[in-house]
Parts: sequence; structure tokens; C-alpha cells
Amino acid sequence: MAVTSVVGAGVIGVGVAQNLAQVGHDVILADVSSGALDRARAEIERNCRASRLFGGPPVDPADVLSRITFAIGSDTLAKADIVIENITEDWAAKASLYAEIDEVCGPGTVFIANTSCIPITRLAAATRRPDRVVGVHFMNPVPHRHVVELIPGVHTSEETLERTRALLVGMGKKPVQVGDACGFVANRVLMPTINEAAFLVHEGVADAAAVDEIFRGCFGHPIGPLQTADLIGIDTVLRSIEVMYEHFGDSKYRPCPLLKQMAQAGLHGRKTGRGFYTYVSPGK
Repeated sequence: MAVTSVVGAGVIGVGVAQNLAQVGHDVILADVSSGALDRARAEIERNCRASRLFGGPPVDPADVLSRITFAIGSDTLAKADIVIENITEDWAAKASLYAEIDEVCGPGTVFIANTSCIPITRLAAATRRPDRVVGVHFMNPVPHRHVVELIPGVHTSEETLERTRALLVGMGKKPVQVGDACGFVANRVLMPTINEAAFLVHEGVADAAAVDEIFRGCFGHPIGPLQTADLIGIDTVLRSIEVMYEHFGDSKYRPCPLLKQMAQAGLHGRKTGRGFYTYVSPGK
């Protein structure tokens, strides 16, 4: 049976591993930290038990966890047919990882980059297999978000695209193919919206609750931009905006100082228990 590896046991990596295991894949979830893997195991068990609260089917945590191998380091990826990368949105870290897994994995292994902003062609250039590198932008919470962005790089082969589409459809996803531009579609629109909403709070124009109520009540959004920021993670939002600011050199992507302060203070949203809002406990 094919083996799919997920690298990075953060919020999205955990969701991807869970989603794959739920549909019957054998999964290797790899990270450099045993603590992150322990948290991932607990998070997957908790998410499975709460599946029906998100409108999903009942999920047996033991069944899902039985298909996931928790592993430290990249050496465990040698037998993977597909590697899905989910590490932090940092170019140096990603470039180093791609060079590393390029050495470990077989020549036929496809690399799926789950990046929110970094162009896929740039990531592919860190490998000797640019034809086998493709981007997929998963949304949080992964098992319950059915549309994903599918992003081919300049050299991505049709075979790689077809293998990736088949994987995504098997996960219950609808892939929407978009061009390889920094931020792609979703974050090119969403991140400046969150950033501007943060500026409104920073400048005292409105508090977070008022901003989000306007978006929910006036535009019919299920949650507002600052609730969305808490769901994504303030640290992830800030890194995404910084990547776009560096890439485009346009002042419209200048990060709000409040986002920087919150990220430095560890107020990362739901995953830490406090962001623009306070939660009962981290992740809730």
C-alpha cells in the first residue's frame, strides 16, 4: 500500500494526517520535536471525538491513530510515495527541508508543498525534481474544509498534477487550480483583509468584536476576519503577510504593529488559548 508522509506536526499538519488516516491511508507524521508529536496525537484524538460537532461523520479515534506512525526526523520518509510539507512559513527553513528530503526520498516521490504564500517554483528549485513538486493550500480545520488550492509550478508535470488530484479527491477535497503567484488566491485576498482589520483595532476605530460582527451581519460571513485570524494562528498570519510584503515590496502589505506585538507575546489565537479573543483552553 502507498505511504503518505506529512512533515510538520502543527495545526495544519495534524489536520492533513488525520484526514488521510480517516480515508484509509497509512500515514507517517514526522516532526523534529517529540513534544510536538505528543501534542499531535492528543489533538487528533480530540478532533476525532469532536467530528460531529463540525458537521462531520462519527470518527473512531483508535482506528484513525492506528494508521498514523509518529516519527522524528526526515530519515523515516525514505519509503514515502508522497510527502506533504507543512512546516513554518519561512523560506530558509523550507529550502533546507526540501534539500534534505530530496536526498532521502526516492526519485519518484512527489513533494506537495502546503504553503500559504511562498511560490511553488521557488520551492521546487531547492530540489533536483522540480517536475515532482506541486503546491496544495489546505484550509483549517482540514478534515472539514473541502475546497483546496492546487498550484503547479513552472516545471510541475501533468503526472504530478494527476497524482495529486487523485490524492485530494480521495481525501474528499475539491481542488481548484490557480496560478503560481505569492499568496495565490485565498491569502492574496484574506491576509490583507485580516491585516486591515487588525489596523482598525490598533487605531481604536473598533474592537475585534465589532469588526467581526459587521462582517458577519453585513456580508453574511460565518465568522469575521479577526476570528479567522485566531483560527489560523496570529503567528501564521503575520508570517504570511511578511512574505507578501517582502515579495511584492508594496506598502499595502505592511504588517500591522498589533499583529507583531501579539505574535511576540504568544497570543496566537485558539491554539494558545488567547488571541483577539480569549478561549476556555488552547485549541477550543
